[in-house]
Amino acid sequence: MILKQIVESTKIRVEKSKDGRTWQQLEKQLTGDKTRPFAAALKHENRLGLIAEIKKSSPSKGLIAPDFDCGKQAEIYKNSLADCLSVLTEPEYFGGQLSDLTEAREISGKPCIRKDFIIDEWQIVEARLAGADCILLIAAILTDWQLRAFKHMASRYGMDALVEIHDETEAKRAVAGGSTFIGINNRNLNTFEVDLATTERLRPLLPAEAIVVGESGVSTREDAERLKNAGVDALLVGESLMKSGDAASAIAELLR
Repeated sequence: MILKQIVESTKIRVEKSKDGRTWQQLEKQLTGDKTRPFAAALKHENRLGLIAEIKKSSPSKGLIAPDFDCGKQAEIYKNSLADCLSVLTEPEYFGGQLSDLTEAREISGKPCIRKDFIIDEWQIVEARLAGADCILLIAAILTDWQLRAFKHMASRYGMDALVEIHDETEAKRAVAGGSTFIGINNRNLNTFEVDLATTERLRPLLPAEAIVVGESGVSTREDAERLKNAGVDALLVGESLMKSGDAASAIAELLR
């Protein structure tokens, strides 16, 4: 399973990054600079919110952006209707790096989420040091205890935590753990198949007041409308924007 491979790779990456240090030692480097509201930025009365993603490649699609330039993409998103940015920082399978997040946040001026496979407190401090306003917590690779602890740690640093779910069991776990900012990924992380019906099936299991993000599989206005009708507050869109050639116009089309 590709997800298991990515997690194992992440464990090795984290240990190399630590180099014998603890997250408490890393924490001392935090300067106390303020985060930007992430979840709140996605709530609109008359339209969906949108998280625009910066992604070079993926295990399912291979190289998405042959001429990848994080700064140029952030500049494009800066001048668009995107409310927030999602920046892939996983290097081996997605071609990302933590410095991409720092660069994208500085150039765009928008709240940014570290999109990665977070399995250790170390990565949460790393994210804040790099400027992250939010982190992604994937329920499929975390225990209930980790979800609670990592959300608390993110909050302590002023960051939001988007809890990502893929099925009914994870939806129930997220609700039981008190999550109110939840992403429904329409992509199965084991098979990489995409089905927008996933959001339609899982949204009714979540609290009405939760801020819910529909993730993956959105490329047309019809897709956006379908997820809006399913009850999401926002979309996370990556591949179709990276390939569009005119991401600002593509975003405007999705949100019109």
